[in-house]
Parts: sequence; C-alpha cells; structure tokens
Amino acid sequence: MVTTTASRTTPRGKKERSMEEIATTTSKLAFNPVIRVVMAIIRWLPASLEEVAVVESERDGSRRMEGQRVQILTSNRLQNLLGFPHSIYRYLPPKYHKKIHTPSSSLLHCGHRRLLNPSSHSTMICSISGEVPEEPVVSKSSGLLFEKRLIERHILDYGKCPVTGETLTTDDLVPIKTGKIVKPRPVQAASIPGMLGMFQNEWDALVLSAFASEQQLHTTRQELSHCLYQHDSACRVIARLKKELDEARTMLSSLERQAPMPTSTAVASNAYAISNGKRAATEDDEFGPDGKKFRPGISSSIITELTDCNAALSQQRKKRQIPPTLVPLDAIERYTQLNSYPLHKTNKAGILSIDIHQSKDLIATGGVDMNAVVFNRSSGEIVSTLSGHSKKVTSVKFVSDGELVVTGSADKTVRVWQGSESGNYDCKHVLKDHTAEVQAVTVHATNNYFVTASLDNSWCFYELSSGLCLAQVEDSSVSEGYTSAAFHPDGLILGTGTSGSIVKIWDVKSQANVARFDGHVGAVTAISFSENGYFLATAAQDGVKLWDLRKLRNFRTFTPYDENTPTQSVEFDHSGSYLAIGGSDIRVYQVANVKSEWNCIKTFPDLSGTGKINSVKFGADAKYIAVGSMDRNLRLFGLPGEEKDAAAMEAES
Repeated sequence: MVTTTASRTTPRGKKERSMEEIATTTSKLAFNPVIRVVMAIIRWLPASLEEVAVVESERDGSRRMEGQRVQILTSNRLQNLLGFPHSIYRYLPPKYHKKIHTPSSSLLHCGHRRLLNPSSHSTMICSISGEVPEEPVVSKSSGLLFEKRLIERHILDYGKCPVTGETLTTDDLVPIKTGKIVKPRPVQAASIPGMLGMFQNEWDALVLSAFASEQQLHTTRQELSHCLYQHDSACRVIARLKKELDEARTMLSSLERQAPMPTSTAVASNAYAISNGKRAATEDDEFGPDGKKFRPGISSSIITELTDCNAALSQQRKKRQIPPTLVPLDAIERYTQLNSYPLHKTNKAGILSIDIHQSKDLIATGGVDMNAVVFNRSSGEIVSTLSGHSKKVTSVKFVSDGELVVTGSADKTVRVWQGSESGNYDCKHVLKDHTAEVQAVTVHATNNYFVTASLDNSWCFYELSSGLCLAQVEDSSVSEGYTSAAFHPDGLILGTGTSGSIVKIWDVKSQANVARFDGHVGAVTAISFSENGYFLATAAQDGVKLWDLRKLRNFRTFTPYDENTPTQSVEFDHSGSYLAIGGSDIRVYQVANVKSEWNCIKTFPDLSGTGKINSVKFGADAKYIAVGSMDRNLRLFGLPGEEKDAAAMEAES
C-alpha cells in the first residue's frame, strides 16, 4: 500500500514552495534589463533621497556648525521602490537571500558608500571665485588654492597674488590632480514638483519684467510726446519773435529816415585814437540818411585795379605747374614733431590763429593772452610781441613783404602793425568800425586792401595804407554774424562763413551775395580756397565740406570726428596739392579731383593734450606744418633732416 504522505501538502511545505516561487520571480525581475534601468533611474531620483542633516564638529572648545549636507539613502525606502518589501526577507530562507540581495544590496552598498562618505566630495574651494575649481592649482608661496584659468589671468594682469599681494608667477603654481567632480543639483531641482515650481517662478518673473517694460515704454512715449509738443511750441514762439523783430527794425528804420538828425550826432568829433605813439584812423562821425556811418565806397579806379590783378593771376594760373621743390607724398607720411615753442603766456594759454610769411620764414600767432607774436622759424627766436589789444587776438595776417601785420580781436578792433628797422612792430592804425568781435582778417592779392569779418553781421573793405573803411557790407536777410572769411586767389570773390552754418560767396566789386551754400551744422569756423580756384573747403561742427565753385555744389564731406568735436581749421597748401584739417588731431589729405577719392595720408596726434586744434598752416613747399592749439606752444611738424638743412641755409645766408 502506498502511503499518501509524499503527496500530502503540509502548511510548512506550502510556505516553502510559495517562498521559492517569490524568490524565483523576484530574481527574474531583478535581472530583467528594463527593471535594471528603472532601478538605476530610481537610484538617482532625488525623490528617493531623504534630507539629512547637519554635521556638527567641535574645534578648540568652540562649537560651530558646518553646512555640509549629506544625503542618506534609506534602504527600506529604496527596497519599497524596487518592489522588495522588507517583510518578505524575514520569511525567506538564507539560500534565497543571495538571489534577491545581489543587485539591490550592491546598489545599496554603492549608494551608501557614495552618499554617506563625506571624504568622497571635494572640499577644495577657489580663493577667487569661492567655487570648487575644475583645474585646481596651489601657490607655492601662500599655499592658497585657485582655479587655474582665473589665477593665470590675474597674474597676467597684475603679477601678484590676489589675496596676499605678494609677487606671483605661473612658475609658482603647482597643479593638483583630482577626480572628476559631479556637482549636486540644487534642492529646488531635486524633484519634478520642485522643477515645476522653478519654471513657474521664472515664468512669473518674465511676465513681471514684460509688464514693467511695457510701463516704461508707455512712460517714455508720453515724455517724447511732451518734448515734441514743447519743441513745436518753442519753434512757433521763435518764429513769432523773429517776425516781430523784423517788423520793429523796419519801423525803426522808417522812423530814422523821417526824424531829423540830432545835432550831437551831426558834429564830427575830429578825435584821433592813439596807440603805441602812432595815430589811429580818424573816426569822423559822418552819418548818411539811414543813420549809419558814411562810407566812400569802392571807387572805379580800385575796381580796375582789382580786375587787372584778377586777369594777371588767372593767366598765370593756367600756366601753373606744381613746383619741383614740393615735398612728396611719402615724405609727409614720415613727418613728426620737430619743435615746440612757448610763445604766449601761461595764465591765458591758447593760440587761435597762425599765418606764415614764406619768403622770410616768419610765423605770426594770435593768442588768448591778447598778444600777437612774430616768430623767426630759422633762428627759433621771437622777433616781436604785438601788445595793444584788450581781449584775445582772433586773427592775424602778414601783408606784402612781411613789413605789415594785421590783427583782429574780440575787443571789436582791428590793428595794423608796421615793422621797423629794429625788428619790432609798432601800431600804425586802430580801426573801430565794428560793433562786435572781429573774427577774421583776410588780405587781398594786391596787398593794398584787406577785409575784416565780425559777429555784428557785417564785413568791411579797408584800404591798407590809410586804414580807411571804404565799404561796410551788411546782410539784412539774416541775423547771424560772420565767423570766418577768405579771399579767392584771383581776388574778385570773397567767401564768408556765418555762425548760422551758412557759407556765402560775395562779388567784391558790387558787394553782392552771388552764391550761398547750406548744409553745415554749427558755426563755420574756417574757410579756404584752393590755389586752382575751383575748390572751396569749409569747416564746422559736423566736419569739412568741399564745394565745386564751377557747379556750386558740394561734392565731398569729411567727418573725421564725433558730433561733439568741431573741426576748427581747414587749409590748402600754396600749391593746392594737400589739405590739412584740425580738430581733436591734425589730418593731412591728398588733393584729388571731384570724382577721385581724397585719401588721408597722415594723422598727427594733439600733443598739447587739450583736444582742440585751432589753426593749421603749411610752410613753403609744405616742408613743415605749423599747428596752434589751446596751450601756449607753437608746434612744428616735418622731417628732422629738413629742419637742419633749413638752419644751415639760414646761417650761410
């Protein structure tokens, strides 16, 4: 008889068989690739990590808290996440523990070793950035730790330790080899809800920033609208005031013509102005019907003289060729400062005007110190100091063979200085025909006449020998004064620049305005005609403009400086081959035609440090360049060898 005990199932047998089935199923799940990936992800999920706490340490009897955060992986939590409840293990036989524990226990062991061991985290901190360095290096002298790229950059800039201030070089740095550092993620990014919260905060900040930008834009639009409204109102008020001013002037002139002339103004004063022991021009207060001083005008004989001079110069210009002694282009590129001469006073520094007498190698300068100085370049000595003006000398010009000098000043006067045998210059005439600052003086090609331009909106034509004002021309169409003036090389055309950014061309014979050039911004500070008679260069706040006098149009504009730096000087050389510009520096251009490009061949820095070049002039054959700025020094630029040769030739002569 066969017993049935073998087939009988006891409770203990059922329990063992169920445990074996659980162990087999769990082992299969543990070694399944998908489950292993899930396990790896769960291993690093911050949700499976519980925040631990703070490690306290005592040192030197004082208690301090170290903020080192340690993350401990709870085995029960991880086991639950992996699907292995802790209660299962107590019922499994020991032989099944290895199958179940192999992946999880190794995982737990690895996790505990990584997370519970503080020494596995790098505690090295860069002394500059305060962060864990990627390439740590240590200073031999101070023992401090730095990030390699930061300390090398600091050594390159300063050459010393940023903490101790001691001298430090790259040879004093010792690299440290460490394992690759994995920076832990912040607590906010430790879970998906935390990351969603971060995104929500960023979105809120973005929305608030956009709202603030819209508010600022709305406020700016309102302010711009208000400014435009104010500008329009101001323009209307200015236009109305100008209209009322013109009407008042018209009414005043009509009343002056109708009213009888007072006796006090009809009597001539017959007084003479005296300066430096010389008699000045008489001021016979003879008034015309319009209440202004009577001027004899430019007579027909003078007009004939001017016309004959124009014809002779025009004929010579057609045959003119560039002199072989002119300095070539490559020589100007090698120009440098030769000398600096302190000609004016220190307490009122500044040279406002320069003129050169090429045959005698004399240089005249007008300064802020109310003096004009005649300087001999060859000997390097001051010939004479012309004192007599009560305000700054704005313009200075040589006449004829250098025996006469004409100066204009902000004291509203013009003085004619006569050279003597002793070398000094004495005042010959004091001319007081202007009622505002005299800004420019220009001498006619005949050397018998000159013109002065003033801020009183008039220019005067003088006879040089007598100092008599033959004509005073005013332009009633505008109220801006004149800031610059120059004769055309032929002598029948006069160019003037105004404070209202307008360039006017005048016929000297008829004193009529025959052309007008607009386009500048700011006062026209300088004006220069080319020797060929075709080009006119004008300087203002916005740079230099070149005008074609044959077609009366602007064909080129130079803007070498920014909008806050005006161009103070512009000058053609005597041959018409080079053009010099002065503003915050000095630039020399090669003169070309209307269609060709005018190239800048040399730029000289402002060695005065004032940032304002007031006057630039070329010497004979462009062998040197004289520069006046807002300091007391006259600076000469050229080739050092040429300076020595000129001094030797002067000594021989």
